[in-house]
Amino acid sequence: MEHLLRDVNDPSVSSLGFEARHKLQALKGLHDRLRYMATYLEDVLADRLPANNQILYNMQTVMNLLPNLNVEALVKSMLTKTNDMHLVIYLSALIRSVIALHDLVNNKIKYSDGASEKKDKKADKDKKGDADKKGDGKDGSKKDAAASSGQEESKSKD
Repeated sequence: MEHLLRDVNDPSVSSLGFEARHKLQALKGLHDRLRYMATYLEDVLADRLPANNQILYNMQTVMNLLPNLNVEALVKSMLTKTNDMHLVIYLSALIRSVIALHDLVNNKIKYSDGASEKKDKKADKDKKGDADKKGDGKDGSKKDAAASSGQEESKSKD
């Protein structure tokens, strides 16, 4: 069951990261095999092991499959392809960071608008609450205002 679960792809994990990890493991494996071949050849040269023609033939085949880096056209094309790949990676990282910044700005705007609307609503409620406290309600406020102005007029007559 665990073996099957290992093969299930997790969508949250980037395929690029998985591929890079896979390439790194492959390069480590190649390095180990090349060291193993080098120790075998050293043992054959030191007469610790007998030479096996089939093994030597396979090693020669592997070495013949390697590209000839002395050809300038091949080196130039490899450098061009590498530069193109690095340009794509750089542009991808740049676009990803711009999108992240855009999302951050949109998020900031969204939550700052919400906060300002809440403050406006709270301020409106506070103003209404203060008016209600002063006037003791809509009807009461008019009566209280009339009563207080009547008291003031009677005091001024005295």
